[in-house]
Amino acid sequence: MAVNLVNVENVSKVYGTRALLDGVSLGVSEGDRIGVVGRNGDGKTTLIRMLAKLEEADTGRVTHSGGLRLGVLTQHDSLDPNATVRHEVIRDMADHEWAGNSKIRDVLTGLFGGLDLPGFPQGLDTVIAPLSGGERRRIALAKLLIEEQDLIVLDEPTNHLDVEGIAWLARHLRERRSALVCVTHDRWFLDQVCTRMWDVQKGDVYEYEGGYSDYVFARAERERIAATEEAKRQNLVRKELAWLRRGAPARTSKPRFRVEAANELIKDVPPPRDSSELMKFASSRLGKTVFDLEDVTVQAGPKLLLKHVTWQLGPGDRIGLVGVNGAGKTSLLRAMAQAARSEGETQPAGGRIAVGKTVKLAYLSQEVAELDPNLRVLEAVQEVRERVDLGKGREMTAGQLCETFGFNKEKQWTPVGDLSGGERRRLQLLRLLMDEPNVLFLDEPTNDLDIETLTQLEDLLDGWPGSMIVISHDRFFVERTTDRVFALLGDATLRMLPRGIDEYLERRLRMEEAVAAAAPVAVKPAAEKSSADQRAAKKELQKVERQLDKISERETKLHAQITENATDFAKVAELDAELRDLAGQREELELRWLELAEDA
Repeated sequence: MAVNLVNVENVSKVYGTRALLDGVSLGVSEGDRIGVVGRNGDGKTTLIRMLAKLEEADTGRVTHSGGLRLGVLTQHDSLDPNATVRHEVIRDMADHEWAGNSKIRDVLTGLFGGLDLPGFPQGLDTVIAPLSGGERRRIALAKLLIEEQDLIVLDEPTNHLDVEGIAWLARHLRERRSALVCVTHDRWFLDQVCTRMWDVQKGDVYEYEGGYSDYVFARAERERIAATEEAKRQNLVRKELAWLRRGAPARTSKPRFRVEAANELIKDVPPPRDSSELMKFASSRLGKTVFDLEDVTVQAGPKLLLKHVTWQLGPGDRIGLVGVNGAGKTSLLRAMAQAARSEGETQPAGGRIAVGKTVKLAYLSQEVAELDPNLRVLEAVQEVRERVDLGKGREMTAGQLCETFGFNKEKQWTPVGDLSGGERRRLQLLRLLMDEPNVLFLDEPTNDLDIETLTQLEDLLDGWPGSMIVISHDRFFVERTTDRVFALLGDATLRMLPRGIDEYLERRLRMEEAVAAAAPVAVKPAAEKSSADQRAAKKELQKVERQLDKISERETKLHAQITENATDFAKVAELDAELRDLAGQREELELRWLELAEDA
């Protein structure tokens, strides 16, 4: 029988006149992996802080089992700014001692990309004080994961991690014996890691068995039977359930709900979006040209990020953009946005970006735009426009759109200066949509947004008629809102991935394995290779590069043909099949290129 680690008995917590938690009783046992969800401000962080005894309850009590080894990741670390990474993470262990520990090697590689901490100026001996918040957070997480605990409590652990880092963390936590309680808005992560869910709502906590997919079904079923939630919220949950059931199979490794019941619940829910109808509408608003990149080179200072890229963003295209940190995702969007703002006068370091004459771009960057702190939320939205046309006959007032984004009537009269970081992020996105753009660039739009707001945003974007590029580490959001995924793999190229983010992670793993396999060879004396072997390798290398160039040219033409024949589904399927075949050829050639590069 599983040992009880933590008991929460009849706990209440009040801030001002608002009861965040009201008579809540819960328990955490050995082996539990619990995900905590709910709207921002509803008490998720307060709940786990009381669970960890970092905050006192007003009434009730929290008890820990004797000798409980507890590890906590809060949103504000307690690292010594004058210490080095080495001192905080591995303490005074000798190099041979920690390097021989497979667990420490796995954590350092998974969170930092290598044992020498690439990206940190002095590696493990880097002083913490000048590091960014994201770098400090990864250090705090590494410090926690290297130690042994009975229970780990994590508050937003996926913040500042890329897609690869999140995939690694999910695998690591699944393999640990520690119990887990985790607050996160990353729905893919919840499905991969959690076996139970706590939903914090209006002072209460509802418990569900299973991961996020199971929770969505159970919550929709509970709301349908009890009829306690308003129709709008119920429809949103049912729509998300429809996405989960019709999307990629096995989103949770241990589905516990009855498939028949889920299908019955969503039988009258239409698909998330009618792609062909949206593409027709987008074409009428945008014309044939949106963004055409011809032989484009993008640089960040002296660093070459993209070289000789030819690519097209067509009307109605919904693109997810993934890639390693520093590969140039944000720089690419900035170059395209700059070309749009200057009407083609400002161009990248090389090549040319052509922008359609009817393009009206809205760009949500990672920096939150400064607004007059004295403006009320509703005034900040009305400053842009009083009403917004969302297409397909849908129209909303500024107040209605505010409510969709979680600003109720009371919150709409809150001064901007009193908003949290997540609320300001929501307001920034809301103002962009209010301006009726026909092209959206969203750079990490999910930062600081709770799950309920994310589902509302996804619902809004489902019927939004325009072209869109999304950069996000939130895998669920990318898969939910986009139709195709392109990747920057750190080799100055842009590739389409027919199988999406799964294919991206597979490619990254193969690249790392190839580099690791080549590393021992790299230290051998050059004399061991005969000059004849080297000449032959160089000759074949040039041949492979020419073949790769031809494949890139053909892929570009196919993308253009797909856009031109968007409404001819048979033709699109034929072209897509050829694209998939080319992707397979490219993969084989890239592996051969790595082998030949070592020989040459």
